[in-house]
Amino acid sequence: MEIINNAAEMHAWSKNRQKEGLIVGFVPTMGALHKGHIELVNHSVKENDVTVCSIFVNPVQFNNPDDLEKYPRTFDQDVAMLRDAACDLVFYPPVKEMYPEPVTRQYDFGILDKVMEGRYRPGHFNGVAIVVKKLFDIVVPNRAYFGEKDFQQLAIIRALAKQETLDVEIVSCPIVREPDGLAMSTRNVRLSKVQRVHASLIYNTLLFAKKMYPHTQPDELKKEVEQRINNNPYMQLEYFEISDTETLEPIGQVKPPKPVIACIAVYMGEVRLIDNMILNL
Repeated sequence: MEIINNAAEMHAWSKNRQKEGLIVGFVPTMGALHKGHIELVNHSVKENDVTVCSIFVNPVQFNNPDDLEKYPRTFDQDVAMLRDAACDLVFYPPVKEMYPEPVTRQYDFGILDKVMEGRYRPGHFNGVAIVVKKLFDIVVPNRAYFGEKDFQQLAIIRALAKQETLDVEIVSCPIVREPDGLAMSTRNVRLSKVQRVHASLIYNTLLFAKKMYPHTQPDELKKEVEQRINNNPYMQLEYFEISDTETLEPIGQVKPPKPVIACIAVYMGEVRLIDNMILNL
C-alpha cells in the first residue's frame, strides 16, 4: 500500500490508473478510523479495481476550535487497518497542501445546509463541500463512498456533485452499529464508561419513533422523543427532526406519502452524537 502526501502526485497516480483502464474508488476520511470506515473501504475494494482512502482533518469544517483540537489523530493505526482492508493507496496531505491560499468559496445549497446540522453548526457544510470538491479534483475517482450516518452530509455531497457537474458516482453505505445499536463514530471513544452504557438510548429512541410514527402526530412524537432523551441524566437533546429524505425539509402535521427520516443530535457531556433512521419503509 502506497502513501502519498502531494496533490499533484496523487492526481497523476489516479489518472495513470485510469489510463490503464482501471476504475478508481475513493473513501474520504478524517482518520481515527473504525469499523464503519473500513466497511466503506470494503465496499470500494469489492466494486473497483483500485481504492484510495484520504486521511485529512479538515480545519474549515470545524466551527468549534476545541473540536478541531480534540479530534483524534491515529495515523499509524489507521494505516494498519487500511492495509488489512486491501486499500491500495492513502492520500495524507498536510493542511498547506490542501489550502495554499485562504479559503473564500461560499456554496449555496438552499435549505439543505440550513436545517438540523446546518442550523447548529453554521459554516460546517460549506467547509465539507470545499474539502470534498478539492479531494475529488485531486483524486479524480470514478466512485466515492460515504456512510449514511451523516445523512445530511450525504445530501450535501450529492448536491455538490450536481452543482459542479462532477463525473463521480456517489455511493451511500448503511450505518454500521455496535452490538447495542450505537452508530459507530470517531467520537464514541470520548465517552466515559457510564456514558457509553447509556448511549444506546439514542438508537432505541429511533426504534421507538419508527414504531410510533404510523399512529402519532409528528409534533407529539417529537415531544415524546425529547422527553425520553432529556429524562436521561447523561443526555441533552440538541434536535430531533422528521424530514423529507430528498429535500430534508421538516414535515408538517400532514404526513407525506413518501419516505421520511428521523434525524437526531444528542450531547453526552461534551461529546455530540448524531444518528438517523427512515421511519416509514
